[in-house]
Amino acid sequence: MIAHLAIIAAWVGEKDLALEQVRLFEKVTPAGFHYGKLKLDPMWDALRGDPRFEAIVASHAPSDAK
Repeated sequence: MIAHLAIIAAWVGEKDLALEQVRLFEKVTPAGFHYGKLKLDPMWDALRGDPRFEAIVASHAPSDAK
């Protein structure tokens, strides 16, 4: 539900709330987000280009993609 809230917040322009929820999801979910989902899933398009989101995506990149 946290991830869905993050997506909805991003869609309605609440980037700060969306990124807060992404960080919370990473804390409470051991596996966190999958790099491919963050990098390519159109659901996250509203956050693309935001340096905070791009840093989160980069932190999940496999070592050969960095």
